[in-house]
Amino acid sequence: MQTLHNSAESLTEVNRSKFITYLVPINAFEGLQERLKAENPKANHVVYALRYLNEYGQVVENSSGSGEPKGCAGVPALNVLRGEEMINCAVLIVRYFGGIKLGTGGMARAYAQAVKEVLKTADILPYKNQVSHTFETGYSDVDRILYCLKQLEIVKYDRKFGVEGVIWSIEGDEEKLEAFLNTM
Repeated sequence: MQTLHNSAESLTEVNRSKFITYLVPINAFEGLQERLKAENPKANHVVYALRYLNEYGQVVENSSGSGEPKGCAGVPALNVLRGEEMINCAVLIVRYFGGIKLGTGGMARAYAQAVKEVLKTADILPYKNQVSHTFETGYSDVDRILYCLKQLEIVKYDRKFGVEGVIWSIEGDEEKLEAFLNTM
């Protein structure tokens, strides 16, 4: 599986219809469709497709054709995300009608092409499962723990100093956390 490092944007033109495509991390998706509709009031459609992993490790998928004929917009976009094994990302496509009807097959190909174009410009990384772990240490172990976290490049951590010791909460790649726990 692959995931997105940063948002990406591209413009695709098919038979004078313009497809402005936005590829965003899943946490940036909420509210973006409404914002794009407000920013592009003359756009005919704002289509989306998304894929993400839920808390149980299951892939959740959704798409919307935004009034385009059924199966001609959101589904082809989602199929491209599936084919590229993209996860934890969403693609939104703003379409301006160019005056030439594409037909259902042409429209499906155009939306798929728009997603493929934005994927070419995107900064894509291999997906790594993020996990968290909480543990407690004595005060004498704080420097050693900080050194191990730095060596393994685990940068998301929180520590709470209590009466009897330090409670740590760390988050990062599953592989790195396993390596960290093996050094303990």
